[in-house]
Amino acid sequence: MNIAFFGSSLVSAYWNGAATYYRGMVRALHERGHHITFYEPDAYERQEHRDIPDPPWAQVVVYSGTDTTGVQRALEAARGADLVIKASGVGVFDELLEAAVLEMQGPATLVAFWDVDAPATLDRVENDTNDPFRELIPRYDLILTYGGGDPVINAYQALGARYCIPIYNALDPSTHHPVATQIRYESELAFLGNRLPDREARVEEFFFEPAAAFPQQQFLLGGNGWEHKSMPSNVYYAGHIYTGDHNAFNCTPRAVLNISRESMARYGFSPATRVFEAAGAGACIITDYWQGIEVFLEPEREILVAHNGQEVVETLRALTPERARSIGEAALRRILAEHTYKHRAAQLEAVLGSSRSLMASSPV
Repeated sequence: MNIAFFGSSLVSAYWNGAATYYRGMVRALHERGHHITFYEPDAYERQEHRDIPDPPWAQVVVYSGTDTTGVQRALEAARGADLVIKASGVGVFDELLEAAVLEMQGPATLVAFWDVDAPATLDRVENDTNDPFRELIPRYDLILTYGGGDPVINAYQALGARYCIPIYNALDPSTHHPVATQIRYESELAFLGNRLPDREARVEEFFFEPAAAFPQQQFLLGGNGWEHKSMPSNVYYAGHIYTGDHNAFNCTPRAVLNISRESMARYGFSPATRVFEAAGAGACIITDYWQGIEVFLEPEREILVAHNGQEVVETLRALTPERARSIGEAALRRILAEHTYKHRAAQLEAVLGSSRSLMASSPV
């Protein structure tokens, strides 16, 4: 199958939380015999902060992020693909792309919208009945999401989606796996995430408050945008962590913290890529609570769950090195057995096969 994929970036994780997801899915699809061309804009300094070269498992086409000539050429080049995907949050020309890919729809071409931030998209279109994307939803052959479960499926179907299927985040064990620890990442608790408006208050509660409760212990913060944020003196801010350093960042601390954005926690069934990255490295993960955790990892045995900052404090006080290691090892076994991108690619193939069969049997 020839797949044309319009997304934010495959080659740069800079201000691009979907990079790991894209890479895992695209690589796994390539390994199953599909050819993927990934079209991405030169925007947000991502090309200046590449963390991988053009990979052998995808053709990467970079177009201008400042004028429409490049994106129009990309659209023309994508014409005739078996599957055309427009991902959410490309960052530039989103409205143009959402409408333009539908012009390629036909008997031989499926067109899918792949929502890598369904809570944000749904909140936006439900709060603005004039949002241009709202009337396009029923026209897509398929809506794919990387999280959300029944709440997201029901919301999309209420907006007229033909089919909405979650393809959850997962692990690519070739890129995220246990490695040797590094002194620079030694800490009681580490958190990796960009500074975003609907996450910041939760970071203050689940990370900064526990750090203040353990003034003699070092806490580690990675991600973009935190350099001007007031934080406890025992928090070391490491800045942007390139993908090649994620394994050491996850392996070294006593525990790694996952903090969902508010909207994702509200919808539930939305494990961040960080959960699978950290589990793949054998890290002991402490996560804020969200509905559906047990679908992916078993609380208390494979992951630790905290409902508020005080519970993070209590969890850290009780967490021995031996228990942290046991939880990390159990998480790694579970993820490898059930939640790799090979599993997700096989699921996507089944979804696409079912979609074609349903459309073929539907009356014209």
